[in-house]
Amino acid sequence: MSGVHRPNPFHVLLRLFTHPSEYLVHRWNWKAALFSSTLRAFIFFFSNIAAGWRAASGAMLAEFLYRAFTAGFYGAITQAFREAEPPWLAMLMATIFLPIFSHSLELCVHLLRGTPKLFTSIVASVTFTVLSTLFMLYAMRRGSFVVGAEGRSLSHDCKQIPRILGGFLWAGPGALIKFCGAPSGRQRVT
Repeated sequence: MSGVHRPNPFHVLLRLFTHPSEYLVHRWNWKAALFSSTLRAFIFFFSNIAAGWRAASGAMLAEFLYRAFTAGFYGAITQAFREAEPPWLAMLMATIFLPIFSHSLELCVHLLRGTPKLFTSIVASVTFTVLSTLFMLYAMRRGSFVVGAEGRSLSHDCKQIPRILGGFLWAGPGALIKFCGAPSGRQRVT
């Protein structure tokens, strides 16, 4: 798409702060909320099962309710970064700012409710956030899991998961191979 202006990640961050209604409310990402709340509920359940069924169920419910509401905002933030250039800076900013903000609130929720295996739960959740943010940003840059005028149906997005997951898993090794195999610009003299 030549000729299309791509914002830099700092402009995206500025727009999120100066136009929160447009970027966070109108683009609340229900797809991210659905997946995140469900997957994270299981993370908290299994992180707390050693403390007993009741503790694990309570942690799971608290996480599900917290994420069902907030993950749509985090998905909207990720979606805002999807068109930012350079992509590596957008990924870096999204994987720093989202975990700091979301897990500060998450920590408060679980401290207030007394989640027993809090350290294990939060470490697992932060790890999941970094990986899922990278994956969602990768997927959104390819048009999947986007909401609003540019979005497609959830079933369409789900059908794209194997292809997107394969590309996502190959992106790191592929970039490393490309980097290592790239000519240094100097001709070898024989």
